[in-house]
Amino acid sequence: MRRFHAMFALASLMGLLFSGCAKLGPDFTPPAPPPLPETYEGNATEPADLAAWWRRFDDPVLETLVQRAYAQNLDLQSAGLRILQARAALGVAEGLRYPQLQRLSAQAMSAYQGLHADTVGLNFDLAWELDLWGKYARGIESAQASLFASVASYRDILTSIVAEVARSYIAYRTAQERLAYARRNAAIQERVAQMTEIQFNSGNVSELDMQQARTQLYNTRANIPIFEQQAVAAMNALALLLGTTAQEVAPLLGNPLRNDDVARYIATGEGGHPQLREGGERALSVDLVPTAPFDIPHHLPASLLLRRPDLKVAEYQAHAAAAQIGVAEAALYPSFSLLGSLGYNATDVGLGWSTAAKNLSIAAGPGFSWNILQYGRLENQVRIRDAAFEAALVNYSKKVLQAVAEVENAWHGCRLAQAQLKEREKALEATVRAFNLSVIQYSEGLVSYQRLLSTVEKLTLTQDAYAQVKGLLATNEVLLYKALGGGWQMSDGRSYLPRKRREAMRRRVDWGGMLDDNATTMPEGWRLGR
Repeated sequence: MRRFHAMFALASLMGLLFSGCAKLGPDFTPPAPPPLPETYEGNATEPADLAAWWRRFDDPVLETLVQRAYAQNLDLQSAGLRILQARAALGVAEGLRYPQLQRLSAQAMSAYQGLHADTVGLNFDLAWELDLWGKYARGIESAQASLFASVASYRDILTSIVAEVARSYIAYRTAQERLAYARRNAAIQERVAQMTEIQFNSGNVSELDMQQARTQLYNTRANIPIFEQQAVAAMNALALLLGTTAQEVAPLLGNPLRNDDVARYIATGEGGHPQLREGGERALSVDLVPTAPFDIPHHLPASLLLRRPDLKVAEYQAHAAAAQIGVAEAALYPSFSLLGSLGYNATDVGLGWSTAAKNLSIAAGPGFSWNILQYGRLENQVRIRDAAFEAALVNYSKKVLQAVAEVENAWHGCRLAQAQLKEREKALEATVRAFNLSVIQYSEGLVSYQRLLSTVEKLTLTQDAYAQVKGLLATNEVLLYKALGGGWQMSDGRSYLPRKRREAMRRRVDWGGMLDDNATTMPEGWRLGR
């Protein structure tokens, strides 16, 4: 026993000596981004309300949809489960710092061949590979970086989900607004067609004029199902984002077109001719497409761009790849282990416990192994890991340049769509005025019927284009806020897994404290352990 105590003390001392050994492989430093355009400055002001940018549209329905998507989106829940997997994987890596082999085995046998013999064995074996070269420390570092990458990926997915909810909602409202224009223009064209038919029956116009009026009417009516289908597709997209069905989403959206009164828009002039009422240049009682003020400056802080969640994912993935180089390099060197065994093995137990001390065995000592004939394989493993790390750095640079392109495209898209909308508004007012004038002048015989049909057609096209540009501007604003990486902040301090799902998992498997409220709470900002 005295010998065992001495060997145990020596093993403990060796463990303490080797516990602080240097780690092989490169120490990771955050990659430097490629050169950024001059529009990114270090002292530029960050846009306000970026964290909850959808509220700039001042639309309660959009606010409700975003909150529902955060609570119910299935892709987001999958991302939360990947965080949980990464946490468990980190626990596995941390467990390798302790004795890797801890095995208890027992056996009992009886034999009846002339003599009665009973055999009993009870053994406890322990093996601890010392982390002399930092193999397990680098593994923990890699697993921790992978965990941080999964958190950043969750935020990246959340950023995309919020943007997709807003974009689908804008697509739905744009389709509704185009539908409203089409229905009201169909009502105008129906009255024009009726007026033309009366004129034809009176012999004042030819059949050609009557058929042209009907052609306009039928073409406008044919567009109505197209806009209805676009609204249905947008609603189904919202349902998928909210993790539910369109039947559940429809009440949230409401239907402002249900009470659409064409008579409030179209008046009857002299001789029964249709005219647009005063203020008809807007052509709708309400603006269905939400709008937000476009006040994002072109000069932005570089730190804002580099804070995008997808860039943090690429950075943490590079960190994880760098740590794996050290893991691979450690295999090139010898490994040292501490081995121990404690056992009791006895035959003919019937002799009693008086001989138990003789059957007790204790062994302890160091172990040594070295793959000296495997260098070709092991060196190539190191090269594979180094190439993977370099590829991760290249991917990070590519992601930065993609982010710059997305911000630039969205910002210029907003600026140009805003300029286009101003001109479309002027065109809409002029077209409505031209239509009213053509109706009056046609009834007085001052212009031909072709002139009247031309203004009717231009009215339909101009109003539809106006609705599309409104949707385009709002969509570009959404893309700009997404490109700037806004929206993920809403997860700060909130659980990344719904309570109901956590309870189901807790009933199925012992998760310890990993599913507690405080354990599944998202860390604030980017304070992820660095």
